Amino acid sequence: MTKIEKIKKTTIYDLAKLTGVSASAISAILNGTWEKRRISKKLAEKVTKIAEEQGYELNRQASLLRSKKSNVIGMLVPKYDNRYFGSIAERFEEMARERNMLPIITCTRRDPKLELEAARVMLSWQVDWIIATGATFPDKIAKLCQKVGVPVINLDLPGTLAPSVISDNYDGAKKLTENILTQSISLYGTVQPLYFIGGRKTDHNTTERLKGFIDAHAALGINVPEENLLIRGYSMGNITLTLEEIFGDDDIHLPGIFVNSTISLEGVVKWLTQRNLTGEKQPPLGCFDWDPFASLLGHNISMVRQDVPAMLDAVFEIIDNKETALKTVEIPPVLIK
Repeated sequence: MTKIEKIKKTTIYDLAKLTGVSASAISAILNGTWEKRRISKKLAEKVTKIAEEQGYELNRQASLLRSKKSNVIGMLVPKYDNRYFGSIAERFEEMARERNMLPIITCTRRDPKLELEAARVMLSWQVDWIIATGATFPDKIAKLCQKVGVPVINLDLPGTLAPSVISDNYDGAKKLTENILTQSISLYGTVQPLYFIGGRKTDHNTTERLKGFIDAHAALGINVPEENLLIRGYSMGNITLTLEEIFGDDDIHLPGIFVNSTISLEGVVKWLTQRNLTGEKQPPLGCFDWDPFASLLGHNISMVRQDVPAMLDAVFEIIDNKETALKTVEIPPVLIK
């Protein structure tokens, strides 16, 4: 019979004997609070290295019971296959780790039920914060978190029960519309209303972008007819079907198009290709979103790049200062002509 020996796990007290450092100092080093204890970086690195060599694993649940803080931070995102949300997730992870926090991210696919379920799961893991990015009903998530005393920050779409960090959608859309109109006038020699494509009327972002779109026209004395506002969701397939339904097989004259996300832009470009409206035939396009590959889709495409680093800086400023007061921080986006 083969004898199986039970290997004793290394404890903090074992590490204290090996390093000659007190158990409380070992604990502070391993849970990331050594700077507050005025422990030197050199000693922290020495203890961490020895702990790794000894195969020590921090008991996070026991640590949580002692400190009542998990150092875990959660984020809900609606999409992964989008450069904007992908860059938000990447920047969020980087900044959380800089603060010795463990980031947890889950994709909710713009499904309100999935958003709430994901928030419940994160709360069961006793996260210290939840960042609700692009949430359909952010206030429902905030109410859920308030019951257990976990603070929430709304990112991309605002709410009324927690601090929010968003882009200045109105000003960004107004500048983008002005740019498309300038291209259209230069190309066709007349002032004509553009088409607004994509988004949801219930979204704050779409509402604000639509206001900027209409006001840019009004400044030139142009009235935008209702039939030019094709706001029927974001998905590529839905956008393509909408354009096919509106224009059919008729001869098409498009003075220009304002596209309300790169997701919708895929549908617009697909439809333009099917109708042979490419190259010099392609109408001026503007997209409130940014992807460097858009420059390969044809000429006359302008984009609005949302300032993700500045948005995440604002989010972590709230976290670092432990702010819970209601406020909305608007970050100016950048027009890429």
